Amino acid sequence: MNLNKKKRNYLIPFITIFCILYIFFSMRPTGTELHFTPEWTVNIHNVQKASADDKKIPYRLNNKIGYFTEEGKIDSCIEFPFKSSISDSWYCTYLQNNAKTDFYLADGTKAGTIEKEGFPFIDEDRIYIMLPGGNSFAKISEDGKTEWSYENYSPLTAFSSSKGGTVAGYADGSIISFDTEGKISQMFNPGGSDIEVILGADISDNGNIIACVSGQNNQRFVVAERNEGHSRIIFHEYLGSQLNRQTLVRFSPKADFVYYNFNGGLGIVNLLNSTAKKIPVNGKILQVEFSDDGQLVFVLSHEKNIYTIMVLEKNIHQMADFSFEGNSSFIQTRSNSLFVGRNNKISRISISNK
Repeated sequence: MNLNKKKRNYLIPFITIFCILYIFFSMRPTGTELHFTPEWTVNIHNVQKASADDKKIPYRLNNKIGYFTEEGKIDSCIEFPFKSSISDSWYCTYLQNNAKTDFYLADGTKAGTIEKEGFPFIDEDRIYIMLPGGNSFAKISEDGKTEWSYENYSPLTAFSSSKGGTVAGYADGSIISFDTEGKISQMFNPGGSDIEVILGADISDNGNIIACVSGQNNQRFVVAERNEGHSRIIFHEYLGSQLNRQTLVRFSPKADFVYYNFNGGLGIVNLLNSTAKKIPVNGKILQVEFSDDGQLVFVLSHEKNIYTIMVLEKNIHQMADFSFEGNSSFIQTRSNSLFVGRNNKISRISISNK
């Protein structure tokens, strides 16, 4: 049964889509059935201040950011005129030519000021700022001070971070990773393409492995591991078709799998046995998120005004996908629940094995 083959009726309430998904899963002929149960749907404009003890989950929908709780309270709804950045820890909004940027805790308390011009990037409990010129960035402390910075001669084209470090890719085809102190841990050019450029990159939670989509004409996916001060390529493959835009690369929490968006779908590499799999996906992949128990992977993609959520079991096996019309969306996972944002609403779907 493929939900994509069903005729879409965009007039039905969004929550009904999840009910259909739930029925689909509960009918699967397995010993233990996976159940998706719709819990609630809330409008982000219905703000109800959460208590200090409530865990707050960040969201971004259209030109609004804020936080909500697992119980369905919208703690904040903040409009931004140009750009924003938000995580569990902090958020900020900024204009195109900010000379400095204030950033705030999830409860709205001012946490600090970044006394630098540029575009802030908040990733979990890490703050960076992309500096003017496009070829340099700085790591910012929790009170807004510069911890370390790096400047290159080539424009920055890919960037990501994790608990274990930072990775940056450049227009000249070089990729550089840094440890938590800002010291270079890996630096090399994947090569192998007629035009060398890094289009997407990620770094594992332990900081030892980096992965990237690189090049134009003979585009390829490369994974490298730090080995006694050098980079050792542990996986690579040519992608056949090619993207000409920035793209997503994402390690699983244990770094046993890595996911990436290629021209035509989702690539998955099992780093335990160096095997690869490709799943067709229309449009651009926006997010790859993981359930708390590591059993499920959720992939959000977007083409024109259609968003699709694909569910993978045991990292690689496609279980189902469903689509909906919208102009903005996000997904989050917490406490074995999937949270889905669409336009100005957020829904919670509980996941259980029965």
